[in-house]
Amino acid sequence: MKIQSIRGVKDILPDEIWKWQYIESVAHNIFPRYGFREIRLPIFEDTRLFSRSIGEATDIVEKEMYTFNDRGGDSITLRPEGTASVVRAYVQHKMCNPPSVLKMFYIGPMFRYERPQAGRLRQFNQIGVEAMGSPSPIVDVEVMTMLMEFFRELGLNNIKLEINSLGSQECRPRYRELLKAEIEKSLDQLCSNCKARYQRNPLRVLDCKVEQCGKVAVGLPKIIDHLDAASAEHFSEVRSLLDSASTPYSVNASLVRGLDYYNRTAFEVTSKNLGAQNAICGGGRYDTLVEELDGPSTPCFGFALGLERLVSLVPFNDMKNLQKYPDVFIVCLGEETKTTGFQIAHELRLKGFWVERDYEMGSMKSQMRKANKSQSRFSLILGENEIRSGKFVLKHMETGEQIECPVEELATEIAKLSADS
Repeated sequence: MKIQSIRGVKDILPDEIWKWQYIESVAHNIFPRYGFREIRLPIFEDTRLFSRSIGEATDIVEKEMYTFNDRGGDSITLRPEGTASVVRAYVQHKMCNPPSVLKMFYIGPMFRYERPQAGRLRQFNQIGVEAMGSPSPIVDVEVMTMLMEFFRELGLNNIKLEINSLGSQECRPRYRELLKAEIEKSLDQLCSNCKARYQRNPLRVLDCKVEQCGKVAVGLPKIIDHLDAASAEHFSEVRSLLDSASTPYSVNASLVRGLDYYNRTAFEVTSKNLGAQNAICGGGRYDTLVEELDGPSTPCFGFALGLERLVSLVPFNDMKNLQKYPDVFIVCLGEETKTTGFQIAHELRLKGFWVERDYEMGSMKSQMRKANKSQSRFSLILGENEIRSGKFVLKHMETGEQIECPVEELATEIAKLSADS
């Protein structure tokens, strides 16, 4: 029986994994400059964590979570997103008294039962960031500018930062009632999902991707026009700080996030190089979630981005300095060269070079064919004459140029030629 991977999940093969590793290395380089440290979270959690934090009237909880009872009878859910798990860890481990804002990031797989399509899988990977402990708009803007710096380092063009304010717990109830009243005037034009849940969560109508609902949403009242004074001031400061950092943005009054816990600043980064689902990152402020999960009052700000979409956008072909293939492929001719070839490979690896070889030690022609297929930068040819003379033939695989090199100078010569090419 031929067993294949389950629909909606994919293998990341060795020929592709370097792209993921590169993006993650950029995150590990940039995020700590802003004080963020990595946290590693469980892949599954108590189901109540997500139903309480994400919201019962969301597609994620109603339709998309992978939930099951374990052998002890407890309801377990594979994590559909990372923020709730970060908050759970924050509360459980009493991390509420750091010297400054607690800043964490995570990288890992998430799980949602969705219809598989381009850039959207049932097991997908995210990078997420959470800054916990301050209501200051400076936190909002530091996180957003860090994100845009991350994208710039990856070489992304044609991206746009869109922001909005979702108001506070004080002004949103009034807005919700206004929104419900206006939605009811166009109820017959909405999809069945929006009809079923607009009473519980009318903001979901604004976020619906069904075309007919989008047309209705255009004419609905915008929360940015109904902010209380404190929320309006907060949003004004966010805009002013973005301007002072020379970070381009636009205000999108229709932008709402798909999860219930957001308030005040919300944002998305979109790309012109994607289709209708053009968001590559989204996030915002969530000032009440920690309390809702039985922790102390802790205002927070964060984002999450999908790695699958990001991998599809990064211009890897323009990056000349990324090592994707071996430095050296060692070609050993004859039994006498077996031990010498092993020793040279070992020494070069200790000095930081990526070395491959033909372990079967076939003919010269077959080994050079394998060297070509490996796309190695150089081949090192070892024969009985080379062992006796102590000089080995180093061939540049792209140009065909060959030089003789003493064994003690191999590492220096490979590094020099690599820098010149």
